[in-house]
Amino acid sequence: MNTPRGARRTDTTLSDGRQLIYYDPADTPVRVPLEDTRGLPAPKPQVELRTDPLTGDVITYATHRNTRTYLPPADQCPLCATKPGNPTEIPDHDYNVAVFENRFPSFAGPGRAEVVCFTSDHNKSFTDLSQGEARLVVEAWADRSAELRARLDVEYVFPFENRGREIGVTLSHPHGQIYAYPFLPPRINNLLARAREHQEVAGSNLFADVLAAERKEGTRIIAENENWTAFVPEAARWPVEVHLYPHRQLAGIADLSTTERDDFAQLYLDVLRRFDGLYGDRLPYIAAWHEAPVRVDRELGYLHLELLSIRRAADKIKYLAGSESGMGAFISDTRPEDVAETLRKVGS
Repeated sequence: MNTPRGARRTDTTLSDGRQLIYYDPADTPVRVPLEDTRGLPAPKPQVELRTDPLTGDVITYATHRNTRTYLPPADQCPLCATKPGNPTEIPDHDYNVAVFENRFPSFAGPGRAEVVCFTSDHNKSFTDLSQGEARLVVEAWADRSAELRARLDVEYVFPFENRGREIGVTLSHPHGQIYAYPFLPPRINNLLARAREHQEVAGSNLFADVLAAERKEGTRIIAENENWTAFVPEAARWPVEVHLYPHRQLAGIADLSTTERDDFAQLYLDVLRRFDGLYGDRLPYIAAWHEAPVRVDRELGYLHLELLSIRRAADKIKYLAGSESGMGAFISDTRPEDVAETLRKVGS
């Protein structure tokens, strides 16, 4: 078991044997976990991996997920703290950050799927967290990433958050997930191939050079601090897309220094609040951490977070049409420089 740098970790198990971990501020009293009284049967996930012979992509079939909980009313939320009449995945009256094995996992056997609850407050969003609360989530991400990377059945660790029904969220409680893939996802394979080509030609890291070019050019930068820069990428695919890069090349979240974790929490909250200020309500988004692979080509990776929204106007959604879905060729209605300027003005 890891010892998080800036948090107190408490491990326990749910009634069906799944792991549950609480993360509390380091200066809080020791947590005594309460028992999960639900008496759940042992999970029996049905997961099958197949490789597409045309592309080499691995496709996961997880048929048990078709019965997972779907948009329950707030008083029946399985991610809230347990209350009389509503025993939940977190068998305690309150919590700060909680991580548990997904009851309906996308991966099982090889790989692992976890749920990360950012707060016990059902009505909050990550945007509403204080910097200290956001910082505690970073500690949980770092701790879980390090532990999952050590598993022999894991090739890639992917912490992420989906927010908003438009994205496909099935539980409205503020939470994210961590997928520990037993293979390299297609996007990472593509990025690594480009990074390998760049390394051979330029002799330098592709991601570091992209960051340096954005910081030098300047027009697409949204915000920055001593250790991080947030910018709209030059060839953004999505209507609203911002990447957050640390100023030094790192493999994973666990490699961030204390100051870098502090600065990330500050900048990330800043960017999320700009997102919500764009149209005056909560913008649906996907927040996707990109770490280096666990074993292969680690030197080519560069830790960063990609934040994107499918909303192209206050009342319009960017749906993947024929070109995007059929050919993977994106056609955008928004220009990166214009999006960057708008997001800068939102925060001014």
